[in-house]
Amino acid sequence: MRGLFAQGLIHDEAQTIDDCWNRIGIFGDKSCPKLPEHIHCRNCAVYSAAATRLLDRYSFEQEPEEHNAQPVAEQKVATRSLVVFRLGGEWLGLNTVCLDEVARMQAIHSLPHQRSRALQGVANVRGALVPCLSLVDLLGLDPTVTITPSQRVMPRMLIVAAHGGPVVLPVDEVDGVHNIEERALNAASLSGEHASAKYTRGVLAWKNRSLRWLDEEQLLGAITRSLT
Repeated sequence: MRGLFAQGLIHDEAQTIDDCWNRIGIFGDKSCPKLPEHIHCRNCAVYSAAATRLLDRYSFEQEPEEHNAQPVAEQKVATRSLVVFRLGGEWLGLNTVCLDEVARMQAIHSLPHQRSRALQGVANVRGALVPCLSLVDLLGLDPTVTITPSQRVMPRMLIVAAHGGPVVLPVDEVDGVHNIEERALNAASLSGEHASAKYTRGVLAWKNRSLRWLDEEQLLGAITRSLT
């Protein structure tokens, strides 16, 4: 189609151009009064203007096609954003869709009549008292398992958006927020010691670690139950 279009373009444009070089010029009867001056038609301004007109027409017709040409799409790898953190000796990942922020550790003030074992008390977050829950208790982890962190590791507070408002979840260390490939997450499985793990989608190998991917909906449901 493109070749036929180009041929038609040449034909149509030729009809509108006085090809004097073919009639009275070097390729014709050589009767052009300017020929003695220019010796050859290619040296004449009329010939040059005609050539420029044709080239401009090609450029004009090709620009829309080139402009509209779709670039070769890069294959984007589907990923999911997780905040990766540590509790004791275990690394866990939580979808950032429910994460408000990661904050410095603040003092936790206990309450006289706590409603659940997981409720540690309240923490002051920018002037507001926010309930603080123990992920160790919620997930049924062994609280006696600890590791000796490096001097640069600081405990943090994950502030998550629970159904009734923000909730603080203290953690031992935050590695950061990472985009992890969906195919790796989909391949995560529950087996061995994690076969009956609470609120867990699966376990996957990540950066030479065993990463437990938490189910945010189940976890948020457990948080709500602990506060009511």
